[in-house]
Amino acid sequence: MTHASGPSSTSTPRQKAVLVGVLLPGMTEVENEASLGELERLVTTLGFDPVARLSQRRPSLAGGLVLGDGRLKDLAKMTGGTGEVGPRAIRKATKAELRREKEKEQAEAADEEATVGVPFSAWDADENDETAEGDANGEADDDQTADSDSPDPQVKADVVVFDCELSPSQLANLQKATGVEVLDRTGVIVEIFSRHARTREARIQVEIARLAYLSPRLRETGGGGDRGGGGGIGGRGSGETALELDRRRIRDRIAELRAELVDVQREDHARRQRRTEQATVALVGYTNAGKSSLMRALTGSEVLVADKLFATLDTTVRALAPESVPRVLVSDTVGFIKRLPHDLVASFRSTLEEARNASLLLFVVDAADPSFRSQLETTKHVLGEIGVDDIPSRLILNKADKLDDSLRTLLKQEFPDGIFLSTRNKDDVSALRETIVAFFETDHETVSLLLPYDKPHLVGEVRRTMRVVGESYDENGVTFQVVAKRTFLESFCEKNGVTPVSLHSEP
Repeated sequence: MTHASGPSSTSTPRQKAVLVGVLLPGMTEVENEASLGELERLVTTLGFDPVARLSQRRPSLAGGLVLGDGRLKDLAKMTGGTGEVGPRAIRKATKAELRREKEKEQAEAADEEATVGVPFSAWDADENDETAEGDANGEADDDQTADSDSPDPQVKADVVVFDCELSPSQLANLQKATGVEVLDRTGVIVEIFSRHARTREARIQVEIARLAYLSPRLRETGGGGDRGGGGGIGGRGSGETALELDRRRIRDRIAELRAELVDVQREDHARRQRRTEQATVALVGYTNAGKSSLMRALTGSEVLVADKLFATLDTTVRALAPESVPRVLVSDTVGFIKRLPHDLVASFRSTLEEARNASLLLFVVDAADPSFRSQLETTKHVLGEIGVDDIPSRLILNKADKLDDSLRTLLKQEFPDGIFLSTRNKDDVSALRETIVAFFETDHETVSLLLPYDKPHLVGEVRRTMRVVGESYDENGVTFQVVAKRTFLESFCEKNGVTPVSLHSEP
């Protein structure tokens, strides 16, 4: 795939994109608009300039063109295409097909009969004439099209992005009809992941997902073709096409990457195991909910903060600052999104291991986003799939500075245990830090430990691993009053031959 350069480029103009939504039965226009809004942010992150939206209700995603013939012509006007695939792909629908299509229409609710076109600034497309032309699979067109206001001749889309997953043949047909590059939602997300992966593990995972996505699309995207020549060691067999060779190379490369990934994950697992006894907080939530900003505020680290979807793909682990005793580690995980491609969910399962091994989860939501409830459900659903559903958690209603008083009051009633926070407010961040520290001290004990002077190395270990609340000196040694987990205290005393002076629960 070829794409425009990112937002940082100043020499190449951003390509213009038209977004296309397909409303399937049961999907409301509000849900469609919310999904297209998310797609707009995705393509903007990829470096495109969205200029128009176009939608149509369809009974399914079946067919060679997804859209009806009339709506396809409207789309072609935006791109300068012909709106046709070719004589072999387009044919008249049969009477039986038209009858079945009419029965489907009658079964749908009244509000599902119209098509929806939502322009940004490019033009407004309305439809009202009937057509009996079918699409590439002979499907009757269920939309109504008519002459629309002429689009601005200065505004032509360079790429079309569908808010659904398209089959290889659908991609090829739509590119012929529109005359421009066509992408689907999965392709956009895979490309963004490919650009933003930084660590070795993330790059391997993304490449596996990208190759799995591209492999079935080679024929339709121009890959392959017959090649002459005989077989031989290391060469292709007799009659093997370039397409078959390319697919075999992809299979071999995926196998190689998976073997490499096993080694990388083994190293990462060892590192995570060394942190299992440490207090760990994982920030989880929808992409662009503000997790990285919160990470920076809590730890003082220079993690990437950007108003883009999937700005963070690699798990980052930093210590809570100012440092507590014992240290609390905070991890910033990859963000979630609705309809995340299955291959990417599988490939980033290990990336989310930080969440599985955490002692506390902070579910971060953008409280100013009206759709944050469904985003929260998406996050919980994906975490449930990887077995992270029994870890203690807190809900962080982030970006609270964008809420008016009335909305804040309603949200407090709806989420009485929620923590309202703005990363720009130091008092909010400080209060959250104290909440985190307090959480890890809920099962702690207060104990007095007498350390003899002939064991000076234990003094440093106590200061490093326990919270010291008092100390005194006499002829027998130094007595520390510390707060720590009972299990840790018992292990420390047994290992070092120390007898606690007293042991009782912290009030």
